[in-house]
Amino acid sequence: MRCLVAAQKMLPAFASCSDELIARWAGYVGSDGAREIDVWPEFQNLTGDVISRTAFGSSFSEGRRIFEIQCEQVQNLVKLMNTLYLPGFRFLPTQLNRRLKANAREVQALLRGIVSKRERAMKEGRANNDDLLGVLMESNIAETRQDGSSEPVMTMDDIIGELKLFYFAGMDTTAVLLTWTMVVLSAHPEWQERAREEVRRVFGNNRPDLDGIQQLKTVTMILYEVLRLYPPVVQLDRQTHNEVELGGVTYPPGVLLSLPIVFVHHDKDVWGEDADEFSPERFKDGVSRASKDSPAFFPFGWGPRICVGQNFALVEAKMALSSILQHFSFALSQSYTHAPFPVSTLQPEHGAHLMLKKL
Repeated sequence: MRCLVAAQKMLPAFASCSDELIARWAGYVGSDGAREIDVWPEFQNLTGDVISRTAFGSSFSEGRRIFEIQCEQVQNLVKLMNTLYLPGFRFLPTQLNRRLKANAREVQALLRGIVSKRERAMKEGRANNDDLLGVLMESNIAETRQDGSSEPVMTMDDIIGELKLFYFAGMDTTAVLLTWTMVVLSAHPEWQERAREEVRRVFGNNRPDLDGIQQLKTVTMILYEVLRLYPPVVQLDRQTHNEVELGGVTYPPGVLLSLPIVFVHHDKDVWGEDADEFSPERFKDGVSRASKDSPAFFPFGWGPRICVGQNFALVEAKMALSSILQHFSFALSQSYTHAPFPVSTLQPEHGAHLMLKKL
């Protein structure tokens, strides 16, 4: 129920932020009709705006500050990882570590302040609650009453944890998905044109909406194939809580199991000899029939622990991509360097420089 309500509330933010992106890019391109743009930071800004608005509503400016801290954190993590692999490296960069910890504390304090302010507003009857935070807090109150408990089902720390997960995971995964989609479509103009034809057939020149998005078969196939080749999260870890048997091996409680998503998604025994190639047609009959083994496609996890933000990410990506295809064609810039780099997600280490042309 939470997901359904939140999804409905997110749609206007998806549309508004996509419109702002298109307007900004049109300004970049200018009268000559073409320009090189690094789309990676552009999509980080887009998804950061969407999450800030839908998660925090009237606290949008505070949400933007959290987004800025997250971007800095990712940059610092890249620096830290690069430093750790330098030949002869002996000591951890303590100044960088201190900055990482300071950023984490600031995010925690900002979120605690936002939640506390909303609690006061709800007690005084002046809270709008038209955002994810409001949905969480209202649901928490209702579930606590239903349980007849004097203590809330979700504590302050629980709510902050949910917001952090939704905010950071939702921002990064969708930005990564959109970035690699535009890179891949730049390298495969025939698929870019097929997607554009479908978007024009469904929406014409009108703003993309939810009803039309649900009709996009070619765009969906493309996004699935990009998620297969460039999964935002390259590995999932799970820990056994009880004794469990897997593949004839019995594991005791407390064993950490790693699921290497990127390797499974590129396994030729599962996907065929063209496993490393971009071929959206493999998803023409849906996910279950795309591979020899099922489930072999799990960019958002699988089963009861599947990411609750999966549908948010796909709807947001379809809306943004449809708007872009309506207004621009794009190709790889000569300055583009292909370097997928796993930080918190699979990001382009040197950016994603594309040539945009107005249609």
